Amino acid sequence: SVYDGEEHGRFMEKLEARIRNHDREIEKMCNFHYQGFVDSITELLKVRGEAQKLKNQVTDTNRKLQNEGKELIIAMEELKQCRLQQRNISATVDKLTLCLPVLEMYSKLREQMKSKRHYPALKTLEHLEHTYLPQVSHYRFCKIMVDNIPKLREEIKEVSMSDLKDFLESIRKHSDKIGETAMKQAGKLLKGRCCLVLLCQPWK
Repeated sequence: SVYDGEEHGRFMEKLEARIRNHDREIEKMCNFHYQGFVDSITELLKVRGEAQKLKNQVTDTNRKLQNEGKELIIAMEELKQCRLQQRNISATVDKLTLCLPVLEMYSKLREQMKSKRHYPALKTLEHLEHTYLPQVSHYRFCKIMVDNIPKLREEIKEVSMSDLKDFLESIRKHSDKIGETAMKQAGKLLKGRCCLVLLCQPWK
């Protein structure tokens, strides 16, 4: 209808006036809220500064915690190693406590065999076989001892027989001297008895 009535010029003037009115209202509204906007920006800047300080503090605290944490981790690892060593030492002491009597008994057996005390050696061997070795049978050196027991028993037997043969041979070689000495001792004994009989008879 504006174009049909050829009043578009007037319409444009009215439109421009309307636009100016709206611009003035927008400007008034912006001026009204501008101070609040500025205050909000100021507060945001302050918050940003405080947030930066807090970030710096958190970063510094984190760095200190990381450093102290490394020292703590090192200390904990050292403590772990110490406890592991302590457990190993305790286990070793317990195992040695079980093994030492066996070794002492074996040493005693060897000493008895060396000094040719055959009967005590056999008793020690029996004690070692039935009492001590079963307690520590899972150790390799004990298995070796168990395997050697028949050999040791046979060795004691052979040495005993050899000593007995030597003894009998010595008796056979010196039987004449032994008989002579026995006769002399018997004679002395008979003389002593005769004297005692005479002394005990009534005096005539």
